[in-house]
Amino acid sequence: MSEPTSENLLGTYLKDRRTRLDAAAFGFGGSRRRTPGLRREEVAQRASISPTWYTWLEQGRGGAPSADVLDRIARALMLTDVEREHLFLIGLGRPPEVRYQASGAVSPRLQRVLDALETSPAIIRTVTWDVVAWNRAATIMLTDYSKLPREQRNILRLIFSEPRVRAAQYDWESVARFVVAAFRADAARAGAVSHVAEFVDEMCRLSPKFAKLWADNDVRSYGEGVKHLRHPVLGPIAFEYSAFAVDGRPDLGMVVYNPATPADAQRIRNVLAEHSD
Repeated sequence: MSEPTSENLLGTYLKDRRTRLDAAAFGFGGSRRRTPGLRREEVAQRASISPTWYTWLEQGRGGAPSADVLDRIARALMLTDVEREHLFLIGLGRPPEVRYQASGAVSPRLQRVLDALETSPAIIRTVTWDVVAWNRAATIMLTDYSKLPREQRNILRLIFSEPRVRAAQYDWESVARFVVAAFRADAARAGAVSHVAEFVDEMCRLSPKFAKLWADNDVRSYGEGVKHLRHPVLGPIAFEYSAFAVDGRPDLGMVVYNPATPADAQRIRNVLAEHSD
């Protein structure tokens, strides 16, 4: 009995994607087609690669393609970001380099996730750490972002230039070092290093301390941990925080601050009740 051969995942996926495309929509007409979608030579033409080489890829011959070839094929087949990532995973065994696209817009569904967290301050931030969405608990416990101009709703700006925010930190030096290092890691992870360069230059001009910390080239993962704050009404309060990626949105991240104890949660609930309409 012969040994089973491994499945040609890349070739199967490429064939499936090309047969789903409408040839007429790409300007390929001509005689009646026996099979739906684009022909192999038409995909090769759109990808600017050899028809023979593309045929070999579908047949599982010729070795692994380069990242550049996969990128061209992804564009030729009009793949979505998720489909492009899958193509790289089965073709090269790794995801493609991140292509950062700034947006900042938050869907109503994502906002409802934040709003459902009654006593846990939660925010959505961009790769430049602009806060673009928040819940009521964040307004009461962290910052009322709605009262700030849009360009001032930035965690780094607040940490380095807002006395009220600085006073709320138990160890401002450690917090400042941490957020700069985590910000650097976030920008690199999202493929946005060049995108944030202008913002970094501005922060270096505004804050010598930021410039010094940035020059240290430290990187940190935000991950999870405990944050202690001095609240103007509640006094000392502790949160367990966790950071989450927003699937399909490399430009956004969510941070949730859960009260460290049931007593802290009740204190927050009481303050929220006092500020209710």
